[in-house]
Amino acid sequence: MTPRDALELITLAALWGASFLFMKVAAPEFGVVALVGLRCALAVLMLAPLLSLQGLWPELRRHWKPIAVVGLTNSALPFIAFNYAALYITAGLSSIFNATAPLWATVVAWLWLREKPGGARALGLAVGMAGVAWLSWDKASFKPDAAGTVTGFAVLACVGATLLYGIGANFVKVKLKGVAPMAVAAGSQIAVTLALLVPTVWWWPAVNPSALAWGSAALLGVLCTGLAYVIFFRLIARLGPTSAISVTFLIPLFGVSWGSLLLGERITPVMLGAGLVIVLGTALTTGLLRWPRR
Repeated sequence: MTPRDALELITLAALWGASFLFMKVAAPEFGVVALVGLRCALAVLMLAPLLSLQGLWPELRRHWKPIAVVGLTNSALPFIAFNYAALYITAGLSSIFNATAPLWATVVAWLWLREKPGGARALGLAVGMAGVAWLSWDKASFKPDAAGTVTGFAVLACVGATLLYGIGANFVKVKLKGVAPMAVAAGSQIAVTLALLVPTVWWWPAVNPSALAWGSAALLGVLCTGLAYVIFFRLIARLGPTSAISVTFLIPLFGVSWGSLLLGERITPVMLGAGLVIVLGTALTTGLLRWPRR
């Protein structure tokens, strides 16, 4: 990995970690659904010209049906779930749950594609899921706290979002093998934008959001979605998917840091401990951490 690759990997982690900060700021004012529609529309404005420059519109038209499914499972529904979670739990906590996506991808591949994980991956899966259970047990409550907040459904939304990421990743592997990644990235955002056009207009906030919320939504769409996709797929092309997915381990670091520095969110010992367990399990599951050989 060259210094340039490492810098882009860190930049991508910082962008995706910041997305939880921007959702935390913008979701209460835009609403859960309207923010997703706006986010993906802004991403389309950035990705569509790149799609034209690469001459990939014909490929997108040939595979538009499975690409639309990817948009549903990998963007629309997870984004809605994380927006909902942003109303009730911290940005840092959401980013830690996001790190479990590779674990769920392994589970889905096991159950759907019959790709049984080996010894190290199975151990990593068990360790990672133990971290998820620990964090969920500590943070999920279905009884109102002193402020009247119920966090349990928000935690379930985060887990559901990462499960959808796992389904989407395996769906791409089965149905879109060999299709240009940029066609999948841009096409999925176009599909979400079109699918949510009417709901976005219907649930558009009656009161115009503040300048801070507008700025957060713009950064969420342009930087954390549009630019982030460009960087991610460029890293996949240069380093391969296994190295590119290592960004997963850095996202919680930035997500927790942004939330603490800019929103004053409290970092608890359980968040740190369970986060480390999840990262360890994910590293074993993805093969980035391997058994020592004789």
